[in-house]
Amino acid sequence: MSDTAAATGIQPYHEPSPKEVRLVIAASSAGTVFEWYDFFIYGTLAAIIGKAFFPADNETLQLLLVWAGFAVGFGFRPLGAILFGYLGDKLGRKYTFLVTVTLMGVATAGVGLIPSAATIGLAAPAIVIFLRILQGLALGGEYGGAAIYVAEHAPPEKRGFYTSFIQASVVGGFVLSIVVVLACRALIPEEAFNAWGWRVPFLLSLILLGISLWMRLKLSESPVFKAMKEAGEMAGNPFVESFTYPGNKKRIFVALFGVTGILTTIWYTAFFSGMGFLRGPMKMDPALVEWVMLIAGGLSMAFYVWTGKWSDKVGRKKPIVIGAIATLVLIFPIFWGIGALANPGLAQSAREAPVVVTGTDCTYDPFASQQASECGRMLADLTALGVSYEIDAKPCPPTAECVANPITIGNQLHVYGGMDDAARKAAVQGWLEAAGYDFSVQRPPFANLVGIVALLLACGILSALTYGSVAALLAEMFPPQIRYSSMSIPYHIGAGYLGGFLPLIAGYIVATTGNAYAGLWYTWGIVAFGLVVAWWGIRGGPPRDFEASDHVLPVSPANP
Repeated sequence: MSDTAAATGIQPYHEPSPKEVRLVIAASSAGTVFEWYDFFIYGTLAAIIGKAFFPADNETLQLLLVWAGFAVGFGFRPLGAILFGYLGDKLGRKYTFLVTVTLMGVATAGVGLIPSAATIGLAAPAIVIFLRILQGLALGGEYGGAAIYVAEHAPPEKRGFYTSFIQASVVGGFVLSIVVVLACRALIPEEAFNAWGWRVPFLLSLILLGISLWMRLKLSESPVFKAMKEAGEMAGNPFVESFTYPGNKKRIFVALFGVTGILTTIWYTAFFSGMGFLRGPMKMDPALVEWVMLIAGGLSMAFYVWTGKWSDKVGRKKPIVIGAIATLVLIFPIFWGIGALANPGLAQSAREAPVVVTGTDCTYDPFASQQASECGRMLADLTALGVSYEIDAKPCPPTAECVANPITIGNQLHVYGGMDDAARKAAVQGWLEAAGYDFSVQRPPFANLVGIVALLLACGILSALTYGSVAALLAEMFPPQIRYSSMSIPYHIGAGYLGGFLPLIAGYIVATTGNAYAGLWYTWGIVAFGLVVAWWGIRGGPPRDFEASDHVLPVSPANP
């Protein structure tokens, strides 16, 4: 292959040896596992982090602040994509993702060293947010570097298969974070773990960083990048050229909404929303939640690899479209099934004794530490208990019950006006328990646990269909001179904002509606729009390398 051909396509100018390819996949995948472990350990320990760094009287507010900190890291991923994408296209793929993994490891270990808010006050959450920003910047450069590096070493007929290990490694990082937390909980007494032991998983990132650097330092530069450099066909300004290269604006739009928007919302719904749903509204034993997420996540990794391999035969478009359509049909039934198996009594109680709240100014602000009205404070109590409710905003006659603000549980009317916070919380929980609601920690029987794992695995398969072939697809969509920037920018805008803010937005929707399943509408809407874009914009048919001629309008005799 000539230098020019190498610079306009994705196929390397020499065929890497099988040993070299195995090292490329292993080093890139291991680094991706470790880096995503660093990012996900924050979400896995969200409840403890909230108490340590974001203490609040409002439990819902405390959790939302944790997810806001989680979202901040994602919010800075596009900036990381711009910065490291520029460096990757100018200086090389290898050295750029060496920098990103180092920055991620150091920032993650830093979270484990920050004193709690009880010790240093507001400085604690401020430092956490700063470190989350560094993590987001690092992650913005990691995925594009690892995906492109593998794609540019892979033969075209195996590119989906080889790069699928990068996608599976993202799940691997999530699984590793759970494994480490479970191991720490087993080795450290619960009281000590809640006090200081939760810091150990963060500090372990330094060991993972050392392993990742050792593996990646053995790698050589991408053959495609070396070919472009030798041919003198490097981009002048990769960021600018990403938006000026012929046809690239459309490709970036499709990559943002038709690819990343779909995969990222399904991924975070499957794993983070699934975990939060079981821990929160379903009140399932946190240790059991970690085990079912570990098993479901571990099993789902094989489907990412299978999807990547399948896409080498049927093309990149078909798995994504099938996965998106299946998600629109199945996402609500899957979560209804998980809820019925995790806490069947809650669903039964909600049917037999529905809760209706009546009162003046009956609004709830999840971000307020103290609600403005008594009715709002009642809604806060119900939300904290994970109980769904309806609001009756119709005017009521000036009776004593109306003035005191009533709540109806089943056929029983209760009044709570004039109570202080402690008395009201105790009263409403007692009324609900008397109506059949069970707020004890749920430990479902083994058969139910198997069913929960199966349904979570179904979510994982939906994610695999929309994610397994994406690294190959994005690498094939963009010219190599600006590939790192062009694929990283839309990927991390989509993953950073559409996906990273999902736990916060879905949590807000659930808190304001009183419906534990309402947050799924965010996922449904993003996937529905993304499906339209994917159907329109992703190239069908067998996989093909990027060719500049595919994206240049033909010249007619009348229009030379």
